[in-house]
Amino acid sequence: MSKRQLKLGAFMRPISIHTGAWRFPGALPDANFNFPAIRHYARRLEAAKFDAFFMADHLAVLNMPVEALRRSHTVTSFEPFTLLSALAASTERIGLVATASTTFDAAYHIARRFASLDHISGGRAGWNIVTTSNPDAALNFGLDEHMEHGERYERAREFYDVVTGLWDSFADDAFIRDAASGIYFDPSRMHVLAHQGEHLKVRGPLNIARPPQGWPVIVQAGASEPGKQLAAETAEVVFAAGGSLADAKRFYADVKGRMPAAGRDPDSLKILPGAFVVVGDTVEEARAIRATLDGLVHLDSAIASLSIALGHDVSGFDLDAPLPAIPETNQSKSSRERVLALAEREGLTVRQLAQRLGGYAGLAFVGTPATIADEMERWLEERGCDGFNVMFPFLPAGLDAFVDTVVPELQRRGLFRREYEGTTLRDHLGLQRPPNRFFAAKA
Repeated sequence: MSKRQLKLGAFMRPISIHTGAWRFPGALPDANFNFPAIRHYARRLEAAKFDAFFMADHLAVLNMPVEALRRSHTVTSFEPFTLLSALAASTERIGLVATASTTFDAAYHIARRFASLDHISGGRAGWNIVTTSNPDAALNFGLDEHMEHGERYERAREFYDVVTGLWDSFADDAFIRDAASGIYFDPSRMHVLAHQGEHLKVRGPLNIARPPQGWPVIVQAGASEPGKQLAAETAEVVFAAGGSLADAKRFYADVKGRMPAAGRDPDSLKILPGAFVVVGDTVEEARAIRATLDGLVHLDSAIASLSIALGHDVSGFDLDAPLPAIPETNQSKSSRERVLALAEREGLTVRQLAQRLGGYAGLAFVGTPATIADEMERWLEERGCDGFNVMFPFLPAGLDAFVDTVVPELQRRGLFRREYEGTTLRDHLGLQRPPNRFFAAKA
């Protein structure tokens, strides 16, 4: 039996990251915008004792040509807080993690929304801090061009300080609610933040009591140098990009190795690579399912996916030639570098690279419940991860296969819980409740 256990999140927006998912035989074509279906999936994941249900987010229609966009099942999706608030009332234990941008939202709004979600859910909220790479999002927020990459991360670091400071506006015991004396709260246990920084000016205090978890769990996903440093200083969970185990081990050691200099214990951070999982009764059957799924990706979508990943329109390139030199852009640096490395490593043509990205080009476990558990255990034991953010190939069958066959195999090996250890997302992840930075707890 392993001395360590996997942490498992479920990547649920889009419901499947694979472009062909909505077309797979038996799949729900509208699963990404079907609340009864999503509620059912959340309950199934909770019954399987998943740590968290994770919603990515987009602040613009994906920046791709209309010919590709018309084939995308991500063109319409729920706003994360609205959906997760509804799911909070439909579930009891599973964590609820939402993406919220530090580039295009106000810190006070973010602090209020996550504090509210944490209270509504009984301490199950998590904030995935993103800086937003899609340049089209800037056009929806009154900007003519996207904020520069480095500046976005500088703003994100300050944004984190402000939001967590707002969550600490009230001591845990500030609200007396003494009907006899008529005293509702103790003003001496309220802190006015009065933040004035390079990017933000926020007075405070937050008009919501301190969240049940102290702070909702802090999640981060950037893999660039600024992203890794931000994670080392602030994150409690990192949703890492999947790649080879060797690359994952380097990333794991790099990010955790930065934490002592930031005054943090490396065990206070859980690294969960994204893992696309296709389950079959045999390895051959699983591979056939993956091949069928990949075959549903149209070339229009494949070229658009490659263009987004590179931040450069490749539609005019010779599809059967190697990828030419691509200039740097102001979009995501880490995803661009992964794609360029893949093309060089495998000598792929533009067409081949596009088809790979058009489906899903990251870490994939394709096999039987036993072979998938073997791989997951290897990654855990060799310190490539602390668990996985699982991506299902299509819904509902892909999720059902993982929950019904892989989870029991992981439990049989002692790699995954059979029951929740507590009631909050921090309990599930083994994370401490942060002390209030402004108020010591009363003895």
